[in-house]
Amino acid sequence: MGLVLDTSVLVGAERGRFDLGAFLEKEEAADPIYLTTITASELLHGVERAEGARRLRRSDFVEDLLADIAILPFDLSAARVHARLWAELERQGTPIGPHDLMIGAISLALGHRVATLNRKEFDRISGLEMAPTDPYQLRA
Repeated sequence: MGLVLDTSVLVGAERGRFDLGAFLEKEEAADPIYLTTITASELLHGVERAEGARRLRRSDFVEDLLADIAILPFDLSAARVHARLWAELERQGTPIGPHDLMIGAISLALGHRVATLNRKEFDRISGLEMAPTDPYQLRA
């Protein structure tokens, strides 16, 4: 089993609202840590939208993460899980955002937990286990 970091955790860390160092110190002892290609794209999009000094800081933060943490692809196995979840959530009338659904599908396909600050969306994914993040949230 591994742990997939959702974009919300990383954005929270970059903005000083999540203690990523303390969280990873505890979690890395239990499970390998991963990002998904979806999260990589979301983070890189944030870099592209930023300007000036903020863009440089954000780019350094993102590139360090991408260099240090293994990236999981959205492959055929994840696509099958994604299709099942998507149909299930539509039938229930409780859809979630497409990126969160893809991250959840990758995690489920591989049997990994997810770390997120966006539990509202991820809680709707049946069978998805989540790591506790509340103790690491910082109040600004």
